[in-house]
Amino acid sequence: MKAWLALLVSLAATLSHGAIGDIPPALVGEAGPPDGETLSYHGEATGYLAVPEGAGPHPSVILIHEWNGLVDRVRQVADAFAAEGYVALAADLYSGRTGTNPQENMALVRETLAAPDAIIANLDAAAAYLDQRPDTTGKVAAIGWCYGGGVALSYALGSEHHDATAIFYGRLLDDPKQLKKIGHEVYGTFAGQDRGIPTEAVDRFVEALRAAGVENDVHIYDPVQHGFWLYVDRDPEVNREPAADAWRRLKAYLERTLGQE
Repeated sequence: MKAWLALLVSLAATLSHGAIGDIPPALVGEAGPPDGETLSYHGEATGYLAVPEGAGPHPSVILIHEWNGLVDRVRQVADAFAAEGYVALAADLYSGRTGTNPQENMALVRETLAAPDAIIANLDAAAAYLDQRPDTTGKVAAIGWCYGGGVALSYALGSEHHDATAIFYGRLLDDPKQLKKIGHEVYGTFAGQDRGIPTEAVDRFVEALRAAGVENDVHIYDPVQHGFWLYVDRDPEVNREPAADAWRRLKAYLERTLGQE
């Protein structure tokens, strides 16, 4: 409990949604409007649900937004996961609010991280909702970016309701005793030019995972900046190839940990 609390506090299939070449169009700002549905799954939390075609059963993913909240880019990525055969629930940790500038974003981050139990309860409710659906297998992954990446790792330490954790440039721990609480393989993608999460911190995280006996697929992409994967279009010439490799790794990871029916 103390470990994931400390980690949280340390954080201050259609054409329009299928892959363009080797990455989903959502990552380059070329996806169509989100075509899933708004879902009230936990109190005032209004998440976004995207469901694959076919009766299933399908594995599931919970997507955890960045510091600005549940915006359309995340909804479009949920659609991309649905196109890959996953029931995708983009969680809402800000009770329907979003930030429009760094000051607003940080205020939302600080407010929510001050109540870590509420974050875990929110994600547990998302997992419970997915588990009770008749079209799901009961296997679920938590996937997050930046703020959401750190939350995903905290959730891996603070809950037993999921089977996989994928971290994109989120805050980390390097304590093997705490990481032993994780009962599944961990995926991580990080940016070599990220000033907030230096490569040394990632190296220590991997060393701690190994010491804890936690299998992992963690990679640092040297040429890219923080946020490169969710927003490839910020610098497509540099970001596209690393983003494509990270996407291939992520799909393989989900196949290993969740499987496909």
